[in-house]
Amino acid sequence: MPSEPHRSVTRTTGDWLVDCALGAAIGFGRILPRDRRVPAVAGLGRRVMARTKFLARAEEHLAFVWPDMPPARRREIALGSIDNMARTIVENLDPPSLLSRARGWTPEGPGVEALDRAQADGRPAIIVSGHFGNWEAARAALTLRGHRVGALFRPFNNGFLMDRQIAALEGFGVPAFPRGRQGLRDFLRHLKDGGMGGILIDQFVAEGVMLDFLGQPAPTTLSAAELALRYDAPLIPFYGIRRDNGLDFDVVVEGPVPAGTPEEMMQAVNDSLSVRITEHPDQWLWPHRRWKHGRIRRHKMFDLD
Repeated sequence: MPSEPHRSVTRTTGDWLVDCALGAAIGFGRILPRDRRVPAVAGLGRRVMARTKFLARAEEHLAFVWPDMPPARRREIALGSIDNMARTIVENLDPPSLLSRARGWTPEGPGVEALDRAQADGRPAIIVSGHFGNWEAARAALTLRGHRVGALFRPFNNGFLMDRQIAALEGFGVPAFPRGRQGLRDFLRHLKDGGMGGILIDQFVAEGVMLDFLGQPAPTTLSAAELALRYDAPLIPFYGIRRDNGLDFDVVVEGPVPAGTPEEMMQAVNDSLSVRITEHPDQWLWPHRRWKHGRIRRHKMFDLD
């Protein structure tokens, strides 16, 4: 499992100003109860982000995946995606509140028994998700069930935001491992000790294998499947699906992916996530440049670099 190339972390004046703006929004939000804080701060974030490149990029990606979708529906989903993104940021930067709320969410699905069995046997498990709903909400619910799911994550380039990111991830009482050589070594040690590892699999990886995702070829990392095979660990998709009230989640833990080649296993994971996105398209991170690789720039609107 190769580590990702080092990406420089910066702490410029611009980075500081972005962090200050976020800190001010969080500070304002904390004077409100959670039920009002999340929609209020997320609403502010939605209005700001809707005026940036995120909205246009989300609509471009929707047109790429579903070219026959009416423009009005694309706009509706894109705005919903930005709203979900804003809510997720607010929720994940306040682990105590999210953990408190998670006491009302019961993880369901055949994968729950598989996770319980792996923990009882002292075996590792690899649980995978994407930038869909709120993955940290699902991890919070599993934490309360007694599963310490260490997170392998990609740190922000903005050093100030990275500090907030690490503090938030570790605020759930579980270890956090930044992608890179040292983080990967620590993550592997965590698995060898029988720990559970969480990985988001829908990020762009230049060296990934081209697999189908939402009906389009996308470079996909095989790392999660390779680790599952190496450590005889179940590979389990899991999701935190936002409910209609915008504050609570259905935590779904699917059954383990059948063992096979890494390509077969990761295609099954892509298919699983694709089904969830198709069912709830406004809960996926459409502004994310999942298809930016030069080999698949078949549509000029995707030449975004």
